[in-house]
Amino acid sequence: MQPFFFNRIMFKNKLMKFTLFFAAILSLTFFLFSSCEKDETAETPETIECTGILQIQGITTYQYGSHIISNNEFFYALRSQTISLDNYVGETVTIKGEKVEGYPIEGGPDYIEVTEVIQ
Repeated sequence: MQPFFFNRIMFKNKLMKFTLFFAAILSLTFFLFSSCEKDETAETPETIECTGILQIQGITTYQYGSHIISNNEFFYALRSQTISLDNYVGETVTIKGEKVEGYPIEGGPDYIEVTEVIQ
């Protein structure tokens, strides 16, 4: 039979381990839930609709876009993964699309991912 004093030390040791374990789990849970919040400041892509003459992109200093659309008021670099913009070169059209994130760069125009072309 072990002395009462020894049992008391073992109980305190187990209690301390349990408390540390519980505190670690509680801290980890708090950290995970606080770091997985939805970013409310994230912006949705800006939708653009404009009418102008669609042209093939030439050599530029900014080097992005396969085509451009312009009129007297604006100028946009364009790309499209779903529409063949070559079919509309030289025509006055209305395009709908979304601004590509991270552009403009190097003093270039806004970059638009075209989703619709209306003649």
